[in-house]
Amino acid sequence: MATGASTASLAVILIDARHGVQTQTRRHSFIADLLGIQHLVIAVNKMDLVDYAEARFDEIVAEYRAFAEKLDARDIRFVPLSALEGDNVVNPSEQMDWYAGPPLLELLETVEIAHDANLSDLRLPVQYVNRPHLDFRGYCGTLEAGILRPGQAIKALPSGKRSRVARIVTFDGDLEEAYPGQAVTVTLEDEIDLSRGDWLVAADAEVTQASALEADIVWMHENALEPGRLYDFKLGTQEVAGRVAEIAYQIDVNSLAQLPAEQLALNAIGRCRVELTASVPLDDYRRSPGTGSFVVIDRLSNVTVGAGLIRGASAGREVSGEVDWQAFEIEFNALIRKHFPHWEAKDLRTVLRGIGD
Repeated sequence: MATGASTASLAVILIDARHGVQTQTRRHSFIADLLGIQHLVIAVNKMDLVDYAEARFDEIVAEYRAFAEKLDARDIRFVPLSALEGDNVVNPSEQMDWYAGPPLLELLETVEIAHDANLSDLRLPVQYVNRPHLDFRGYCGTLEAGILRPGQAIKALPSGKRSRVARIVTFDGDLEEAYPGQAVTVTLEDEIDLSRGDWLVAADAEVTQASALEADIVWMHENALEPGRLYDFKLGTQEVAGRVAEIAYQIDVNSLAQLPAEQLALNAIGRCRVELTASVPLDDYRRSPGTGSFVVIDRLSNVTVGAGLIRGASAGREVSGEVDWQAFEIEFNALIRKHFPHWEAKDLRTVLRGIGD
């Protein structure tokens, strides 16, 4: 669900009128809220099986609102319906004339999401430097936040070098304005050193840069997240090595309780302190999802194993350029055992554990 909801603006949470708010209801609501979805539509289905009772609907609404006090979603709507009979799905229900709100389809078509986009903080991560000939240098990427205009003063991160936007180039011609979600090529008035992974931001923007950060990580692999192990972290268009230094707590998605954890298993969610080998610009996920998120990649298999939502820089110890030789040896040993089984190499973790004992 986390993958599918990561680009959504609205989530429909389905509740069976017979059973009310269940564990799965709380789980899905929390994940939607964690991903910054501001609009939740609570569809109370199978009202025909409770005789279209207004009292039962009100009871479920009260129960969900009590749970939703722990969520950050600012727009929560409730719709009683019967999908079997079509009540309040497309047209208003004659069986539930006590409900004065719009049916589900009308609600989905009229919810205002245009103002959800961040138009104030300019964020353009550079994906590609376009040099078709000596007279053109363009910086390609998808605008994640803010409004971009020719003549606008910008600066590059992490270098801090400044310039102004000369042109906003697209296949259909130059633009006078670019908005979040648009893929553009930007040329600058000055030739400054920019490469893949750099950001273009407003010249007066104050953007945090750090190599240690706090993030909520959703683990997506059968092999558990291991604190201290080296992973690759892909933040926007930049990839940097690092490790999860500490799991502050694991979130019980059923009760929202914060539980101690030494590792994160498949589908677990935890607040973690991540240490990277380089300082990078950071955004809070709720303010700018496109630049406030990352994926975790296994260095041996190159498989995406987790997704992270940045909550801010960490005050903890930052990683320097030193190499964790024990972690490197374990990963190298695993690579040898995978590709050269005839060498009959032993699992180095077992050997090291025996020495420690």
